[in-house]
Amino acid sequence: MISLFIKGLVIGIIVSAPVGPIGILCVQRTLNKGRATGFATAIGATLSDLVYALIAVFSMTFVTNFIETHQFGLRLGGCAAIFLYGLYTYIDNPVKKLHKMQPTKDYAQALLSAFGLTITNPLVILLFMALFAKFNFMGEEMTTAKDLLGVCFIMLGASIWWLLLVNIVSRFRGRFNIRGLWIVNRATGIMLMLLSVGAFVFWII
Repeated sequence: MISLFIKGLVIGIIVSAPVGPIGILCVQRTLNKGRATGFATAIGATLSDLVYALIAVFSMTFVTNFIETHQFGLRLGGCAAIFLYGLYTYIDNPVKKLHKMQPTKDYAQALLSAFGLTITNPLVILLFMALFAKFNFMGEEMTTAKDLLGVCFIMLGASIWWLLLVNIVSRFRGRFNIRGLWIVNRATGIMLMLLSVGAFVFWII
């Protein structure tokens, strides 16, 4: 149970950490409208991740035997996927997308708009599957109840990340430079790439 909890938290944080368009939107709304609007935006993004996590979990339930049979290839693919995701995060320039996003005073609108923007990216399912394979999140001992509990842990990890981001931005609201997100993006990308390389080296030794 502890292992499932830790893995779920790590997966949730990895999925949420890169500062893409939704991260920019969350930061922008926190800066312009306050902590509550920023966190409402974060909840919308988290709910979208919840949908995709559930799809990934119950899709993988049907292919558990396939995963165990092709464990080598899937783990290698998982490392590669995380590395490429980190590389994309490193080279992406989210500031360019900032002008397309307008702040809102309505919390429900903030939540729903973030959900709508995030749910349009079904590739998140592939990221979840890659992470599930990489961290051996699924197994024969998993039941439907444990699957759902694992998803709850993933959402907890995502929520912790968003809560930290919103509170940090809110705390330094008067001094925060939006272009500093370039640094955040690059640092996150580097960490993801180092994580994938380190995991691969540790795995083959």
